[in-house]
Amino acid sequence: MLDTQRLPTTFYTALQDDLRGELTRLGLDAILADDPSDVAYLTGFFHHPGERPVAVLLPVNGSTRLLLPELEREHAEAQHTMAELVAYPEFPGLHPPFTYLDRVAGRIGYAGSMSVDRLAEVTTAFPGATLVRTDLLTRTRLRKRPEEIALHTEAARITDLMLAAGRTLIEDALAAGGDLPSEAELAGHITGVGTHTMYAEHADVVVVSPLAGGLVYAGPNSARPHALPSGYRLRPGDVFMLSLGCAVGGRFVEGERTFILGEPTAEQRRYYEAVRQAQQIGGEALRPGVPCAQANKECLDVIRTAGLAEFLRHRQGHGIGLGMHEPPWLSDGDDTPLAVGMIVSNEPGIYVPGHGGYRISDSMLITEDGARPFTAYPRSLDDVVVAL
Repeated sequence: MLDTQRLPTTFYTALQDDLRGELTRLGLDAILADDPSDVAYLTGFFHHPGERPVAVLLPVNGSTRLLLPELEREHAEAQHTMAELVAYPEFPGLHPPFTYLDRVAGRIGYAGSMSVDRLAEVTTAFPGATLVRTDLLTRTRLRKRPEEIALHTEAARITDLMLAAGRTLIEDALAAGGDLPSEAELAGHITGVGTHTMYAEHADVVVVSPLAGGLVYAGPNSARPHALPSGYRLRPGDVFMLSLGCAVGGRFVEGERTFILGEPTAEQRRYYEAVRQAQQIGGEALRPGVPCAQANKECLDVIRTAGLAEFLRHRQGHGIGLGMHEPPWLSDGDDTPLAVGMIVSNEPGIYVPGHGGYRISDSMLITEDGARPFTAYPRSLDDVVVAL
C-alpha cells in the first residue's frame, strides 16, 4: 500500500531549484504557468480548473508563489502545496487577480498554452516586464524523475487489474448462461474496479480526470478509434477493445488490449497478428537517441508491409505524464530524440470499417538500453481469445 500518492517536498524543492538554473541559462528572470498540469507539476496543487485564475510564478530569486482564489486556500494547504499562497477574494472582483502578485520586472517566460486573454491580463498586471514565450516546462516534463516513475508503475498495476476485470466479467456472464455485458456495463464495471482498488489500497488519493477507466467498444463500433461506450451488447464472434488507464498521484498510464470472443477466424488472426508484430517492432524501436518519427515509421511499416495500410488511422503513440496525451509525439513530423526517462505509449492499430478495430497499447519507459513496458497484461493471440 502506498503511504501517500503525493510526492515528497524534496521532489518539488529539487525541481524548482533545477528550473531556476535553467531560467538563468535562458536569460529569464521568472516563469509564469497557468496550465493546471503545470501548476500541479511545479507545486503539487491539483485543482478543478474554472474561470478563476490559478497560476504559479517561479522567480530566479525569491520564493515560488501560487496565485489562487481565496476559496481554494484551504484546499491548497491540505495538499501541502510547495509555494507561498497568494489569494485574491473573488473573480472578477474589484481588482484583477494578477495584480495581487508582487510586480515582477525583467523577462518572464510563459507557456504557449496560455490563452490570449490571460496573456493580456498578465501584461497589464506586470507593466515593467517583458513576456517571453518558452517551452521550458514542456521540455522539463518530458523526462520523468524517479519519484514520478514509481507512481506510473503503480498506475500500470491497477490498469492491468482493470483489463483482467473486464475479461472476467465476460467470462462470468458466459458461465452463467445469461446476456453478455454491454459496452457501457463493461466500462462501468472496469471503472469501479480501478477506483475501488485505488481508494482501498492508497492514502491521499490525488483526484484527476479520469481517475480510472477508459473506452470500451465491440464489433463494428471498435472500428472507430475513439468511440465512446454504448448500449451495444457483446456477441459471439465479436472483436472487442478495452482501452483503459488510470492516474496515481496524477501520473497516467494506459494499457489497451483487443480481445476476440470465440475462436478467431482467419481474417481476425491476420489483423491481430499484424498489429501485435507492429507493436513488438515498435517497442524495439524505442531507444535513446532515436527520433520519434523514425520509431513511428519502423512501427507502422510492419502494418504497411502486411498490406493493411488502408486501415491505419493514427500514429504509433504519444507521451504520457500528468496528461494522458502530451509530448513527445511518436509520429511523422516530430523529430524529438527519445531520451532516458521519457514515457510514451506504443499503440499501433488498424480499423476495418464494418468489421472492427485492433489495437494493443503499453506505456513504455525509455531506459538506457531501450524501453520497457509498465503494463504487463499478455499480448499473444492465445492470451486474448475468450473461449465460448
